[in-house]
Amino acid sequence: MIDLPQKVLIIEDEAITQRYLKDILGQYNLECVDCYDNAKEALAHIKTTNYEMILMDINIKGSMDGIQLSREILRTRNIPIIFITAHSDSETFQEVLELTPYGFISKPFSSQDVEMALQLAYKRFQSVKDKIETEEIEENIEMVDISKDFVYSKEEKILFHEDTPVQLNAKQTILIDILCKNINNSVDYDTLTLAIWENEYIADSALRTLIYSIRKMMPDLPILSHSKVGYSLSKS
Repeated sequence: MIDLPQKVLIIEDEAITQRYLKDILGQYNLECVDCYDNAKEALAHIKTTNYEMILMDINIKGSMDGIQLSREILRTRNIPIIFITAHSDSETFQEVLELTPYGFISKPFSSQDVEMALQLAYKRFQSVKDKIETEEIEENIEMVDISKDFVYSKEEKILFHEDTPVQLNAKQTILIDILCKNINNSVDYDTLTLAIWENEYIADSALRTLIYSIRKMMPDLPILSHSKVGYSLSKS
């Protein structure tokens, strides 16, 4: 089954191209396909319809062209835009690139060109959206479950062992905080050293000594060493 957006807005000033695009999309029984040839009407309907994709011709009717209209839409809405154009001059292309488009359809085009552009753009948009949502969820998680015995509170900056706060000194606390916020990811030596000691002059062995002190205190805490890279805290 082809995964396509269900609500598509076409902004195109050529009536024959509008009909052709609408006929192509009509094969897929989409929920909504609207067509407009100018910025004023398009902006009015974007306010009332939650479009999932826009096919945007660069040259449209009115004082605002497709690039200017896209810039205005993207100011307030996160909608993937595919640009339709018969022009390939460098200046126009650079203007479009500034808007981080989700694709291009060059005139003249076939139904396969449109279908592929929509599929690729929609898949990319969903992937980006899922990644952002995952990052937001992870960022909002207050407690980090490291293992069945260890839990870390990011807000309080307290490590709990079997529900009992672990007494850490200031430098140990900074180290654990950084590793917990980057759980399962290696943090390099320089990043850790700068965060813990700032601009203090320290011996090369200072970080290893600090890690050793934590391991000695909590041998079951899964701190991993990555040779010539850094350290990580492994979530089990």
